[in-house]
Amino acid sequence: MMSSNIKDSLELQVAELEMLLSMFPNKGEITLQDENVFENIQRYLKNTTENLLPKIEYSVAVPINETKAIVDLQVELPHRYPYVTPQLFARSSTLDRQQQLQLNKDLTSYISTLEPGELCICAAVRWLQDNSTFRVQNSEVCERTTRKKIVKAPFKRMWIYSHHIYRQELRKKIFEYAKKLNLTGFCLAGKPGVICVEGTKENCEEFWHIIRYPNWKHISCKHLETGEVEGNGENFRLFQTFEDLQFQAHGDYGLRNDYHMDLGQFLEFLKVHQSEHIFQILFGIEGKSPDI
Repeated sequence: MMSSNIKDSLELQVAELEMLLSMFPNKGEITLQDENVFENIQRYLKNTTENLLPKIEYSVAVPINETKAIVDLQVELPHRYPYVTPQLFARSSTLDRQQQLQLNKDLTSYISTLEPGELCICAAVRWLQDNSTFRVQNSEVCERTTRKKIVKAPFKRMWIYSHHIYRQELRKKIFEYAKKLNLTGFCLAGKPGVICVEGTKENCEEFWHIIRYPNWKHISCKHLETGEVEGNGENFRLFQTFEDLQFQAHGDYGLRNDYHMDLGQFLEFLKVHQSEHIFQILFGIEGKSPDI
């Protein structure tokens, strides 16, 4: 039977989200990970036999007072929020990494001062509007003084291995954040599962933090490749986009334990992208083409 605590929590989460949508009614101001979140929750609340729904996730594009800057507040709500703390992360292209880390540290500290059981996303939005102006303006001044300088930025490529990748919800999250963080690479679903992301060091590390949260078992970063690049690092990238690899698989996709990727096709893909050496790193065996 559905816990009344979870039922009450979901009703409060929906009420707060509706309030936010009234505060930010324009397209693009609030982005829902699941566009059908309201309908799905209502169906769940009326049917206590259904499995528990995925967590509510969305982002709010928070305009910063007296500037043209936007701080993107990423929101992930545990089922028992507001009785437990939500996962919040604020990011902005106008802030450098250190400023962004400090902003999130201060936001977390502020949320901790609120009363237990109090809805806090609207409060977090107001806090960001009131406390980000100086940070953004200071960042813009620093940017103007260094704009003409050519600086090299650390670049990274991460090869991530998982025992399996099946869930559509997880795959959607992988592609969503790869796009948001301007990462190229691929996601190979099935058994085993492989993810490659390449981009700035900060964005790769943020992606790794996000997809591992709260605890994705049987996943590890098998190999790192790093370098320093100018501009957007086009000379370092092996991939032009973030691809969804679809190879002919052995077994039935509906039967998870029987769905094994064709590693021969994957090896050929790696060869095309000058990454044949990764095969042995990922799987511990020397890759051989199907015709050998």
